[in-house]
Amino acid sequence: MTLHETESVVLPTPSGPMRTYVFRPSAPGRYPGILLYSEIFQVTAPIRRTAALLAGHGFVVAVPEIYHEFEPAGTILAYDQAGADRGNALKTTKELAAYDADARAVLAFLKTSAHCTGRLGVMGICIGGHLAFRAAMNPEVAAAVCFYATDIHTRGLARGMNDNSLDRIPEIKGELLMIWGRQDPHVPLEGRLKIQAALNAAGTPFTWHEFNGAHAFLRDEGHRYDPELAMTGYQLALALFRRKLGQGDQRAAAASGPTETKQ
Repeated sequence: MTLHETESVVLPTPSGPMRTYVFRPSAPGRYPGILLYSEIFQVTAPIRRTAALLAGHGFVVAVPEIYHEFEPAGTILAYDQAGADRGNALKTTKELAAYDADARAVLAFLKTSAHCTGRLGVMGICIGGHLAFRAAMNPEVAAAVCFYATDIHTRGLARGMNDNSLDRIPEIKGELLMIWGRQDPHVPLEGRLKIQAALNAAGTPFTWHEFNGAHAFLRDEGHRYDPELAMTGYQLALALFRRKLGQGDQRAAAASGPTETKQ
């Protein structure tokens, strides 16, 4: 399936305008929507490639700039120490309510888009995994994929570093796919077990995968990238989204050449 040229929209939120990048199939019709959350570095080239991959499999994908209150539109933080320091500082400067309001804004945009069926999922990577986890607390989200979601077990998201993500697990009504790297120091075994126990206690429908991989194994830049694990992770995510969101109502484009005459 070919990909439509990337668009960007500016969505209003209580904390200011939020640039959001939209990737969708070029074939006419409507498709399920996916809110895709980036790492702390915002919408980098690897995140764009992830969005393009999802769109190429038949989804309308919206990728917001998670730090839109603090950085000029279009800002991309570098994959270096300075970029990591800035991203981590903003992670605990932003208000928790602002993260949640951003999620509602993107979900509302997707639900009313002429290109979307209204069936919605979320996916995120690193901090984005945590944000996808929280976005899944919105009742219209039918499926969520969280790649090595940081700070859930430590309650370390947002200003004050005392988030309530674990407490709000019973609000998640869709199905979760939780994917982890066993060699990821950001979410050690005891942290993973804490999250898993909370999901089990709440009766949340979820699938759990732990790979022998480092943090950022999905990112196709840098020494921690593992293409085999990334491919497996994408296949798991796509299978969940197809099962829970459907495949849309793509309409075949009209044939453009001369019509063959039967003899």
